[in-house]
Amino acid sequence: MSETPPNTLQYRFDGPEDAPVLILGPSLGTTWHMWDRQVPELTKQWRVFRFDLPGHGGAPAYPAGSVSDLTDRLLATLEGLGVQRFGYAGCAFGAAVGVELALRHPERLASLAVIAASPRFGTADEFRQRGVIVRTNGLDPIARTAPDRWFTAGFAAAQPAITEWAVQMVRTTDPGCYIAACEALATFDVRPELGRVGVPTLVLVGSEDQVTGPAEARTLVAGIPDARLAVVPGASHLVPVEQPAAVTDLLVTHFSTAWQPGFDATGQMAIAAAPVKPVLTAVPPQTAPIAEIAPAAAEPLVAGRPDPYDAGIKVRREVLGDAHVDRALAQADEFSGDFQEFITRYAWGEIWGRPGLDRRTRSCITLTALVAGGHLDELAFHVRAALRNGLTPAEIKEVLLQAAVYCGVPAANSAFKVAQQVIREETTPQE
Repeated sequence: MSETPPNTLQYRFDGPEDAPVLILGPSLGTTWHMWDRQVPELTKQWRVFRFDLPGHGGAPAYPAGSVSDLTDRLLATLEGLGVQRFGYAGCAFGAAVGVELALRHPERLASLAVIAASPRFGTADEFRQRGVIVRTNGLDPIARTAPDRWFTAGFAAAQPAITEWAVQMVRTTDPGCYIAACEALATFDVRPELGRVGVPTLVLVGSEDQVTGPAEARTLVAGIPDARLAVVPGASHLVPVEQPAAVTDLLVTHFSTAWQPGFDATGQMAIAAAPVKPVLTAVPPQTAPIAEIAPAAAEPLVAGRPDPYDAGIKVRREVLGDAHVDRALAQADEFSGDFQEFITRYAWGEIWGRPGLDRRTRSCITLTALVAGGHLDELAFHVRAALRNGLTPAEIKEVLLQAAVYCGVPAANSAFKVAQQVIREETTPQE
């Protein structure tokens, strides 16, 4: 471990220096210590490389705003160490990095295992809402509820020391890096691309995982051509911690039998490839089709100029949330449909999508304009948008106080009532 530049990651090696490299990727809110129980067995065959996410485990707090960004930092770290080819196993966020490696850098990857994984982790709204809660309340509410998400109730009750360790891991994470990781998961969606994953893949899931459970695992298995499913009974989301022996056995079996020739750290012939045999397989993979690739973009409105609709719908969803936009589009009919297209193209594609102001500033301007116009319905969902764009409740209060001077006290009085209700709804942690 050494001082970490902004474009690399905090890491550690364990195991023989001349062995093939096996990377273990952590989940959001954890550190490389989540893999401690796997390391003694894995280092008998591999040189194990573990890394921390930015701002986790004391790592420097350089936020990574996308899974691609984090993957690039991992590769930059490995480049500096001379590691060219490797096997990879990752849990949750770490699994997203593994899928990103398989899709964007397949020449580097020998074999893959994804744990507690999904091609899309929940919804963008859920992760951006979590970011709002952390920005407003800090990480303590997320930390206190982490054991409920990560472990079965029986394990949490029987292992209070591990439960408290989990809480402290989250509590000591840098909030800005945690929020950035939430944004990264909000934008992660590889459902249309799963068929391009070309390495042998083990999809491993706890049978009691309520976050990314067996249904998500089967979606991955159905979409990845050379994938096998392993379900670990009696385990929830952080299955390497809750059922360490079962996970270790599965990883040893997978990487011993599915490592492609020529993919060790030194360039020498590695273990021969063979079909992956799932251990603890509970249910055969489903063959349901993966979500279809979206239709091609519309023709340009003006020759040589792209239609701003696609960019607009993306920005509109990121700012207002999928649920709001889905409702608005679902309610559109022959009478109002053209108006929905109009605001998507020009309000969101042309104006909100311009580079001259950041989204925080645009939210401040929008809130002020809505107060001035007395548009309280729109003010409500733009207060939600402002929170998602990074404004704190205190900053929204200052915008409304400023508006009271220039737009009038009665208008601001109504605006404060609307904003107060929205902020309470958006920033109260869900128990």
